[in-house]
Amino acid sequence: MHPQILIRPAVPADYDAIARITRDAYLAAGYFESADHPYMRQIQDVARRAAKATIWVAERGGRIVGSVTLAVAGEPYADIAQGDELEFRMLVVDPDVQRSGAGKAMVEAILDHARSLPGINAVALTTGLTWESAHGLYQKTGFKRAPERDWVVPDTEIKLLVYRQQL
Repeated sequence: MHPQILIRPAVPADYDAIARITRDAYLAAGYFESADHPYMRQIQDVARRAAKATIWVAERGGRIVGSVTLAVAGEPYADIAQGDELEFRMLVVDPDVQRSGAGKAMVEAILDHARSLPGINAVALTTGLTWESAHGLYQKTGFKRAPERDWVVPDTEIKLLVYRQQL
């Protein structure tokens, strides 16, 4: 049995762990060849992201095991959020402990949080075409595909899929 997972707002002392887990998770999943890719460099700049968005961590036994970024429409880190949606991005779990419940705990905490926000009636997210383990997590936690909202990352050929859950 795994110790309890605590989901809490990130503090500056967490930023190095968040950067490492984000990098390791993206590389382990094969999303990028190298940590030096411009997007990889950007997502590892956690302080810059934290200045413009809400970042949460999943902690187990005092160790950071995952992280996620939250945004609402109009904020710099919102890619797809409509006016009544909370969007989450960059949900990552340390590859060493994937499939141990941290991802699910973060998604459930996000849904609970969204239900408490005035004017928010849904949660939306974008995921990669080939990120099957992520698709499984989102389907298990009640998300449905919104294919009419799929989009391509500007200046790339990377197609992203949108999932949404009405609250």
